[in-house]
Amino acid sequence: MRCKKEENLKFCTCSYQYCNKKGICCECIKYHRENNEIPACLFPSEAEKTYDRSLEFFLKVWAQKLGYKLVRE
Repeated sequence: MRCKKEENLKFCTCSYQYCNKKGICCECIKYHRENNEIPACLFPSEAEKTYDRSLEFFLKVWAQKLGYKLVRE
């Protein structure tokens, strides 16, 4: 299977300019998964720019965006 990096870069929303995985989605997902994080492309643009890729931040951002309130146990 051949990587479609150039095609992927057309819709990659990661704003971290020094990312060596930009456009190489399989490596990006693997990297973030190993670090218990979520890739930039799944965050709304305003949240992506914070570079906080944590699952907790991801859930908080989307819950707020969708009108839900997170309840912490």
